Amino acid sequence: MSLIQDANTEAEPRLIVEPGLAARVAAVAEPVVTGMGYRLVRVRISGTDGCTVQIMTERPDGTLTIEDCEEISRALSPVMDVADPVPQAYRLEISSPGLDRPLVRRSDFERYSGHLTKIEMAVPAHGRKRFRGILLGVEGDDARLRRDDAKAGDEPEVLLPIADMAEAKLVLTDELIAEALRRGKAAEREALEGVEDDFQGEPANQNEPAKKSKHSSRTAKPRSQKSRPEKASKKRPGPFEGE
Repeated sequence: MSLIQDANTEAEPRLIVEPGLAARVAAVAEPVVTGMGYRLVRVRISGTDGCTVQIMTERPDGTLTIEDCEEISRALSPVMDVADPVPQAYRLEISSPGLDRPLVRRSDFERYSGHLTKIEMAVPAHGRKRFRGILLGVEGDDARLRRDDAKAGDEPEVLLPIADMAEAKLVLTDELIAEALRRGKAAEREALEGVEDDFQGEPANQNEPAKKSKHSSRTAKPRSQKSRPEKASKKRPGPFEGE
């Protein structure tokens, strides 16, 4: 399965990227993910309970299904084995960014305007490195933030260069959850309408009225939260492989 890619989305670079070992993994993973029609969001490497390489990815519309995770894992695992960017045994985890997702592209800051966001700067701005507040969108190459921790005499709104950020992340709130549910229901309705349109274009059996497939509507439902990881072991056996 491959996705139809939007030219503007495909060409949009990540402005906030990983350092060190995660950057080497991203250099291997991004061409594979992009070639399949998905977008790389972030690579994280953790050492809890062994080494886990987590690759966050999504469709251009921000969704990801378990089937997408499985497909990406099957395509990426052999490439990772050949490139060998991680010098130890690891578990590969493919997931969606989740609701409290990282923001890495200019379009992310536009799409999630109005939501509570935490930002850590790699280069200090306005005399500090950490900010928290309501994201107000993008102006040029900067993100505008209305601070919720501004003290008396401080400017309540600040412009922060996106390229100078080390990390930007949504904060999980009731409003964010409600919006995710609305988007999920809208996407489900669109998927169901597509199934009905496909059915209407097919000739009905003369002896039996056509029926809509329940399975089609269920598998078409998009999911925005983390999907169960598809495991892939490194070619060299190690003590951390498996669950």
